[in-house]
Amino acid sequence: MKTSKITIFSNKKRIVLDVSTILYVLMMGNNAEIHTSDGNIYESRTTLSELSKILGEGFIKIHRGGLVSVMAIHDITDKINLINGESLIYTQRKKKEIMEQFHEKQKSIILSFAGKNIPMTEEEYLNHYRSFDDMPFAFADIEMIFDEERHAVDWIFRYGNEALAELEKIPLERLLGSSFGSLFSNMDSKWLRSYERATLYGEKLEIIDYSPEIDTYLKVICFPTFKGHCGCILFEISEIKFTKNSSDTETALMYYLGGLPRKDDGER
Repeated sequence: MKTSKITIFSNKKRIVLDVSTILYVLMMGNNAEIHTSDGNIYESRTTLSELSKILGEGFIKIHRGGLVSVMAIHDITDKINLINGESLIYTQRKKKEIMEQFHEKQKSIILSFAGKNIPMTEEEYLNHYRSFDDMPFAFADIEMIFDEERHAVDWIFRYGNEALAELEKIPLERLLGSSFGSLFSNMDSKWLRSYERATLYGEKLEIIDYSPEIDTYLKVICFPTFKGHCGCILFEISEIKFTKNSSDTETALMYYLGGLPRKDDGER
């Protein structure tokens, strides 16, 4: 049975962690440092073998003192590069074995995308997202395209509203069913990693960057929708106004920008 949550004791507190939030585990003497996607590190007195049994098949042993979630790995080069930008060393002589494990496990994730309740036709997508048709912001549901190495290489617009067509400067009938790369020859791959993270690892991400494809600065919020898909809400930066409504605004911004540790909601 797949474990979705584990209970540990850290700093004399009982902590319940969602396994999907665990990026990696490193042993420091007799203690395990458990690193999670929200930036927290939990130190717990246990062994790597005990944690490996509890965490299950979703983790790869990268050296005698380290476990990494396959869901957290972006790619493997001379280091193991994670979806949050961190890189970890691994036992180089076992590179082939680690690569094989990673590709096999990621392949099973991608194959699982053929699940139930995914719209099959353009009409079904339109019906599902009908409430977004007249929203005053651009919205799209995109289906990711992966290559043989299981890296995201493009995406297909499965749903979009008129605000999206206006932002992309392409009629909606041309957008739907088309891949981004086929519409924009100057496609910038920087968007792919974030969309891949949302699709494969269930993260909710915000991207603020320049889009050379439409010569516009964008704020994009992406999040998982159907298996193999992610939803994107897009805003043109020049059309957004920031307001400060209370004395709590600056604190909220510090949490948002990572300047303050997030409140621990794992304690029970």
